[in-house]
Amino acid sequence: MSKAVVLLSGGLDSSTVLAMAKERGHEVIALTFDYGQRHDKEVECARAVAEALGASEHIVMSMPIGPHLDSSLTRADREVPEGRSRSEIGAGVPSTYVPSRNIIFLSVAASIAESVGAEAVFIAANAVDFSGYPDCTPEFLYAFQRVLESGTKAGKEGRPIRVEAPVMDMTKAGIVREALRLGVPLGLTWSCYKGGEKACGRCDSCLLRLEGFRQAGARDPLEYEVRQ
Repeated sequence: MSKAVVLLSGGLDSSTVLAMAKERGHEVIALTFDYGQRHDKEVECARAVAEALGASEHIVMSMPIGPHLDSSLTRADREVPEGRSRSEIGAGVPSTYVPSRNIIFLSVAASIAESVGAEAVFIAANAVDFSGYPDCTPEFLYAFQRVLESGTKAGKEGRPIRVEAPVMDMTKAGIVREALRLGVPLGLTWSCYKGGEKACGRCDSCLLRLEGFRQAGARDPLEYEVRQ
């Protein structure tokens, strides 16, 4: 069985991607980063999802770089945007962008993949219903694929690690439908940028998630402070 490393944040998208990788016949190594986020809720959820979906291994890597990064996801003195309209979300790069996060995460994932003989790295990048992050685009992943082809032993030997982004062109509703089809434990996932007992229902990530469930004709099993 081929191996794949899946970047798992514990959210809707990455949990669905893990299930998709398994359906494609891969033995899945889940990789989660504890990088100094404002909360550890997503790490807890990633642990639960990895176990529920049967990842062969779950690596939680501590990388406390958050305090050094200019992002409202890592610094408590910056406000997470709330209540933005659909036209505002994705129209620019918001304060929740974490500088070079996917460059860092993919680099580590590729290093592990090359070390264990995995043929692919899966990432839940999405360029349809997303917050405008530049490292979630086809252009970025194409460029990173070229890096792996030229900058790794595997690439030089003609067997470069593939970067797979199976939800790149899917709407959030489409991702919800795929998650339901694959039996993803949606009640264990966490998408909110905040780490309270309930999802806030007001940040960009909550708004996109709730809209996706509505459009998919399903009810999100998470509890929200506000369901907009």
